[in-house]
Amino acid sequence: MIDNASESKPPRSIPELLEQRVAERRDHSFLFSEADGRQFTYAQFETAVDRAASMLAADGIGKGDAVSLLMPNSAEYIIAYFACWKLGALAGPVNSLLKEHEIEFVMNNSEAKAILVHSEFRERIEKICRALRNLRVVITFDDEASAAREFTASCQKPDREGGRLSQEALADARATDTPEILSDDDAIIIYTSGTTGKPKGCLLTHGNVIANARQISQWLNFTENDRLLSIMPLFHMNAVSVTTMSALYAGGSTVISPKFSASKFWNIISDYQITSFGSVATMLSMLLKTYPDGVPAGLKTDQLRFAMCGSAPVPAEVMNKFEETFNCPVIEGYGLSESTCRSTFNPPDELRRPGSCGLPIGNEMKVVDDDDNEVPDGQLGEIVLRGENILKGYFKDPEATERAFRSGWFHTGDIGYRDKDGYFYIVDRKSDMIIRGGENIYPREIDEVLYQHPAVAAAATIGIPDKLYGEEVTAFVVLKDGIKTSGDDLINFCRERLADYKCPKSIQFVTDIPKGPTGKLLKRELARRFV
Repeated sequence: MIDNASESKPPRSIPELLEQRVAERRDHSFLFSEADGRQFTYAQFETAVDRAASMLAADGIGKGDAVSLLMPNSAEYIIAYFACWKLGALAGPVNSLLKEHEIEFVMNNSEAKAILVHSEFRERIEKICRALRNLRVVITFDDEASAAREFTASCQKPDREGGRLSQEALADARATDTPEILSDDDAIIIYTSGTTGKPKGCLLTHGNVIANARQISQWLNFTENDRLLSIMPLFHMNAVSVTTMSALYAGGSTVISPKFSASKFWNIISDYQITSFGSVATMLSMLLKTYPDGVPAGLKTDQLRFAMCGSAPVPAEVMNKFEETFNCPVIEGYGLSESTCRSTFNPPDELRRPGSCGLPIGNEMKVVDDDDNEVPDGQLGEIVLRGENILKGYFKDPEATERAFRSGWFHTGDIGYRDKDGYFYIVDRKSDMIIRGGENIYPREIDEVLYQHPAVAAAATIGIPDKLYGEEVTAFVVLKDGIKTSGDDLINFCRERLADYKCPKSIQFVTDIPKGPTGKLLKRELARRFV
């Protein structure tokens, strides 16, 4: 691996890190686009970033401005991140699974001044553009890499002439007057559900992103010979930090795939000589189901070192079967958007401890009780974190920031323990968060939608174990006296108001939902009784 410690000065910002890698590995491949076969050397990637940054700068985007990103996985998505960082702007990835009103909240809350949107999602923005209070410009990409169309976002007076920027104009464009960017400057605003179910904007700095890339690449021993596969969505920090920024930090390369496809997966591993990939437990289960006899004959996968897996614990049965079938170790890790991505990883060697989320990879980590006192090894408590990869705070939410950082540590809301050898285990969530196939789902948001239905007297949503997705969404509903409805009707009611992945997959009608002495719904009791 390229040793950052030996450089004359550590990079203060992501653009500086890219400049250093270009100087060291100018003509070596950095980014591969699996969808269309394109590839970028480090120098070519930097040129593409400069072009995109110039385009944003021409529309008045500068340091401190938030730019929403709504695209499918693509080379353009990665270039867009780096273009924002080049200008000192905040990249604001938007989950493409969200409904229009959910996108509207994220963009208004982040005060997004611009959006880079793929034509596939353009209609969603057109429907809500009048409600986007701060938006001034929309740049639409299609599947032609250099094609872009700019127009004002008022939707009332398109006062600038539209049309495509020519390839020649893009090729000549350069971001010349870029500002000084420091380690503590904001780089990303990414939304995560909080204890109230209302999304909060996590502010991650250039220093956070670089620190986590360094921690991951050094812990997993990534070098310039590693080629990482990004099949996780780029609107999550996993794909950004684990398989893109870590590849850059190590001087290696990354392959971006539009989405996970079990039928194409091993061909991609073979064709691009992938050495590691990011995943969730659901993907491993799907690969086992598609290839029960192992890697198809004729494909070269000897270079594959390990699979990285996070978001939720991998069932022991799935892990053991995957490793046995494909001769590929699974390295589990733990983290949150608030920790940029990863805070722990199992060691990628004989010290790996299956079932554990591993050891801290550079940040501090401990387990505390309700009074924030550290508990003995083996005792359950809340996981708290501290270190240079931990977020700066929540955007314009000082109360949530203060609450999360009480006692000087970031409180994750996750329950776990540390064993006598320092390995951490996550056993539950202090909140009721459901993780389905790597997507975080907050039950209260679903409950509130169900309560809007005229037939619903009470509702409680929980996650129940699922072999494929890890957890599946189930809602328990008490109907009002004399009013009838069906489970399908309630599910469709939710689908009209929520992203599909958040919606219950089953409805259980009950006469009562167990409550505690204060009237709080006892969801754990529900799970115990009915699951």
